[in-house]
Amino acid sequence: MTDRPDTPLLDRVNRPADLKNFSDAELVKLSHELRAETISAVSETGGHLGAGLGVVELTVAIHSVFDTPKDKLIWDVSHQCYPHKILTERRDRIRTLRMKDGLSGFTKRSESPYDPFGAAHSSTSISAALGFSVARDLGGNVPEGLGDAIAVIGDGSMSAGMAYEAMNNAGHLKKRMFVILNDNEMSIAPPVGAMSTYLSRLYAEEPFQDFKAAAKGAVSMLPGPFREGAKRAKDMLKGMAVGGTLFEQLGFSYLGPIDGHDLNQLLPVLRTVKARATGPVLIHVITKKGKGYGPAEAARDKGHATAKFNVLTGEQKKAPSNAPSYTRVFADSLIAEAAKDDKICAVTAAMPDGTGLNLFAERYPSRCFDVGIAEQHGVTFSAGLAAGGMKPFCTMYSTFLQRGYDQVVHDVAIQRLPVRFAIDRAGLVGADGATHAGAFDVAFLANLPDFVVMAAADEAELVHMVATAAAYDDGPIAFRFPRGEGAGVTMPERGEPLEIGKGRIIAEGKRVALLSFGTRLSEVEKAAEALRAKGITPTIADARFAKPLDRKMILSLAADHEALITIEEGAVGGFGSHVAQLLADEGVFDAGLKYRSMVLPDIFIDQASPADMYAVAGMNAEHIEAKVLDVLGIASIGAQRA
Repeated sequence: MTDRPDTPLLDRVNRPADLKNFSDAELVKLSHELRAETISAVSETGGHLGAGLGVVELTVAIHSVFDTPKDKLIWDVSHQCYPHKILTERRDRIRTLRMKDGLSGFTKRSESPYDPFGAAHSSTSISAALGFSVARDLGGNVPEGLGDAIAVIGDGSMSAGMAYEAMNNAGHLKKRMFVILNDNEMSIAPPVGAMSTYLSRLYAEEPFQDFKAAAKGAVSMLPGPFREGAKRAKDMLKGMAVGGTLFEQLGFSYLGPIDGHDLNQLLPVLRTVKARATGPVLIHVITKKGKGYGPAEAARDKGHATAKFNVLTGEQKKAPSNAPSYTRVFADSLIAEAAKDDKICAVTAAMPDGTGLNLFAERYPSRCFDVGIAEQHGVTFSAGLAAGGMKPFCTMYSTFLQRGYDQVVHDVAIQRLPVRFAIDRAGLVGADGATHAGAFDVAFLANLPDFVVMAAADEAELVHMVATAAAYDDGPIAFRFPRGEGAGVTMPERGEPLEIGKGRIIAEGKRVALLSFGTRLSEVEKAAEALRAKGITPTIADARFAKPLDRKMILSLAADHEALITIEEGAVGGFGSHVAQLLADEGVFDAGLKYRSMVLPDIFIDQASPADMYAVAGMNAEHIEAKVLDVLGIASIGAQRA
């Protein structure tokens, strides 16, 4: 315990109200202690470090000025909420972050009244804050009371249309609420788009000039090095619309930019707006992601997400990999296909590193497009590329693609455009928990007419599915793959297009057939090995396709076995449901087939290791083995013998 930081002021804070007993000078010292405690905790747990370090002073300032939990503090995305959790009665559990039965890595309503709104995806905070503000004025009632609403949103999140929809509505309603634009020029990936450029221009090169003072010619107020920047800001203002900024045009009072690491600027501004605001206010603060921790500041992503690490050196403690990650295999395969076909291009929504497209962008920069946090636009942009004769790979995490579902239906599926959907983070993902678990994509894609839906059983299959998607021009096609390492199988030299709708038999057996869709195949094979020791030899098949189904293979499995069990890493309504529909339509159940479908349970599963999460889901090898014994009536015999 001796290597933990010395935190005498922080030790006096049990809840945010305690901050009101501190002088401004003490709050500055407290911020240093809070930063050290955050670094120490994340070094033990891993997690999102840089975002939290960038908002330490802002977190202290907000909690010392406002009255949480009556005042509702809403963190957009909430990667940055660790310092907030330390100050809000959770410091004793902060070293359980992202672990089984521990604190969530995001804000979570069920965890604390200080988390009034859970954040899973970005750009939702302003909408939620407006909702709280209107609820307050309409007489809404919650246990902690309803006071002010404060949304803290990053500049990366401002690339999503939802933020502007909310601001437009808030400006129209004129409700008192506060939006703090945390502008660090550094979302997970470098923020892209005209909005990011606009924000960069707003403060020229440094965050210290007061925009309104610059406009009035009060440049002499500024330290010498910043006068030139302020002069440029003043010149720019002359060319802008009357009213100063885009935010003021939307109906917000705009204050800033101010230095988000200087409590001598933050505290007076927050106290003033709390005392005087009558409508919506936007406070533009400039921060540095990873602030105050050298290794994070030096990292390309500013320490966005880290494994456990050594505090002194910043060196991350990652176990050596035995197999390439699925994401890397996808990226390498797509690059190989793009080398053969100049029509192949790639689209991602602010996740080039997470999806592996950073590698594609290095090789083919003119054919790689990061659209920012704008999945709806990304899907329709891909549809336009396809309509224009290109071969777009729309590459998104499963849960992020959910945001673009209307566009998948209307702009891609109805028009039968050959958009290739590469769906990363399929299935349960571990420490990020339910917000990032890819549970629903098979169900929501396989019910769309003329959609081809594939799932890779291992990394070699993924290589073939990338080739399949590249070669397929008859309509939309999707393939899914999980987070993490592959199975360690032998890799093909090149991807070969698969026959559409054709599965494969892995092992011939009798009595029971195990039909797997996706990477549970390795668990199916483990279960089969255990079953063989009990005298049961199952047939194992890899479906490859949820749509179109391999009708011939599935009906043959049903005819030749007394029981058929499907296994998939997805919610009810997906692959197994389509198999059941086929079997019902063909009258197979009339002949007495025993059919079971193993799917993710009808719950959101909290963060843990992937193995622990699949144990909760009941989808590991021992669960598959138990399901076989049960359906064959052998489990009860074993119990009686025992």
